[in-house]
Amino acid sequence: MKYASIDELRSEFPVKSLCRVLDISRSLYYAFKKARPSLHSQEDLALRAEIVRINAAHRWAPGAIKMWRLLNAEGIQCGKHRVRRLRKLENIQTTRIKRFRVMQAMERVQPPAPDLVKRGFQVNAPNKIWVGDMTCLRTREGWIHLAIVLDLFARRIVGWSMDATQAATLPMAALSMALAQRKPCAGLIFHSDQGTVYGSHDYRELMQAHGVRASMSRKGNCHDNAVAESFFSNLKNEAMHGRLFASRDEARAVVNDYIEVYYNRQRLHQTLGYQTPAAVEAAFRVLN
Repeated sequence: MKYASIDELRSEFPVKSLCRVLDISRSLYYAFKKARPSLHSQEDLALRAEIVRINAAHRWAPGAIKMWRLLNAEGIQCGKHRVRRLRKLENIQTTRIKRFRVMQAMERVQPPAPDLVKRGFQVNAPNKIWVGDMTCLRTREGWIHLAIVLDLFARRIVGWSMDATQAATLPMAALSMALAQRKPCAGLIFHSDQGTVYGSHDYRELMQAHGVRASMSRKGNCHDNAVAESFFSNLKNEAMHGRLFASRDEARAVVNDYIEVYYNRQRLHQTLGYQTPAAVEAAFRVLN
């Protein structure tokens, strides 16, 4: 549009000269500048403000489709292509680190426990299959380790623990929290990698005491425990943003807020049909 071209170039050239080159009346140009924006433009501006608000509320992580669903969930009706266009105008981009760190096994060995899950990550009821894993977060005081237990049915974190050391007591604390909160029936499967802490005598005793069956991924195959790996990817993309925590206490506070406030109760999960873990579990209780 010629008027837009004048707006772009008026800082470099006089308006009079630009109007002459583009064969536009200066009076028409200034009349255009004074005109109120169209209804569609006003709606776009209002929608852009909502997109910026929701993007910040959801930790600068939603892509275009998830943003569109979040807007619709709040009663803001709009098209997904419009959302994608307005996100670009606001320079909103979703940058994510690689989801998995693929490791090559040096040799093939039998796993300490059989793989009872075999990448069957879709479960039809709570407390049938839990998965667990550990990661470490960097702080100015040194590393802090995080162990989690996740229920595959609603992708909900049901237990977690943090400590400065990666002893067997760390994942045991996460599992104990999950057992205390959920009180599962005997026969529950707990799936993990082949880390030494998960194969320790104390950890196996804790599982056996509660009738939990052990399952383990193949050695060096992160995709066998993909859901737990995905959680850590989401945590680091949505809560940390590459930050270096000032202290271990700060890291604990951020992780607590992410899990208990956001991830379990507010975050939409594509694998759950863009619902939250809490909503999926609530719907299951109503139907059962």
